[in-house]
Amino acid sequence: MREAFRLETTQSSGTRLAVANEQAKPQGGILPDRDIAELFETGSIAIPRARDEDQIQPASLDLRLGDRAYRVRASFLPGIERTVEDKLKRFSLHEFSLEDGAVLETGCVYIVPLQEKLRLPDDVRATANPKSSTGRLDIFTRVLTDRGREFDKVAAGYDGPLYLEISPRTFPVLVRQGSRLSQIRFRRGEPTLSGADLEALHGEHRLTSDTAANITGGGIALSIDLMGNADDLVGYRGKRHTGVVDVDKRGTNAVADFWEPLYRQGRGELVLDPDEFYILVSKESVHVPPAYAAEMTPFDPLVGEFRVHYAGFFDPGFGHDAAGGSGSRAVLEVRSHEVPFILEDGQIVGRLVYEHMASLPDRLYGADLKSNYQAQGLKLSKHFA
Repeated sequence: MREAFRLETTQSSGTRLAVANEQAKPQGGILPDRDIAELFETGSIAIPRARDEDQIQPASLDLRLGDRAYRVRASFLPGIERTVEDKLKRFSLHEFSLEDGAVLETGCVYIVPLQEKLRLPDDVRATANPKSSTGRLDIFTRVLTDRGREFDKVAAGYDGPLYLEISPRTFPVLVRQGSRLSQIRFRRGEPTLSGADLEALHGEHRLTSDTAANITGGGIALSIDLMGNADDLVGYRGKRHTGVVDVDKRGTNAVADFWEPLYRQGRGELVLDPDEFYILVSKESVHVPPAYAAEMTPFDPLVGEFRVHYAGFFDPGFGHDAAGGSGSRAVLEVRSHEVPFILEDGQIVGRLVYEHMASLPDRLYGADLKSNYQAQGLKLSKHFA
């Protein structure tokens, strides 16, 4: 596989991205930041107020909550013949304002109209995912569209509003109009790399720190680290009956008030309790080169009955530096399904799928954006001191 792009660095201008071989540029791909900005300019994304300065990421757009929310009886999909508003008329328990903020309780399901509305071109489709900080708070979110038959999927040419289903699982959270819990990626064509292309890319750019990586057509495997750091810390388990986390405030909560630290046991084992939420970390470091984006598969029944990594988007530049990409470890949000499940150190817990960018983004994840989780190890969300 020929490399489509290269990264140039100069002392005078900092990081500068350029096309190295225009003929090698992939057909279609994930839309970068400049193309997302163009969707606003052409009216493909409509908003009632100016967008936030940092709302556009290298390969995705943060979605903002609107000014009202609905507590509903249960999660739902509208189906091919219904709008979300139709279903809200049937299943809404009450409506309330988010203008001055409101607490969303654990175990409840809420639907919030988003500020962004779409009028996508016929060749552009989209997928959504929780933001990293949302996943690390165990806030379960999914995007809905009118007449949608799948969560987090927006069909090519979709013309209509977006809604966010929100269900806090461990901590009650304070949200308000403009809070950003979810993100959306836009794509053209079929940008997912084949197994052969993924093998070649790993050989050239070292996508994970495992040189003998387990690569299939579905992605590159990541395993769990249960040996811990120098203090034998392997992860955290969320506490129950805690205070409220304000999703828009950084570093205001004490770790001990919300999390129980977990330390290495024996040869590196951890029993996942079905009712508990865990923050763990991958054994491998992950590298996403500038011309690519990646996404973690959240649930794979072939590796165990648990869900890993609610927030699956890895932007171009994650774990990358100008010298060639040293990698950052993937922090994993883990829940077991139905029954207790024993994890062992080095066990495969998920797969990272890589996709071509349609073109290089203007800015990369990391130094360009002062990103929260670049060069991370085991790390809680930005809300904790």
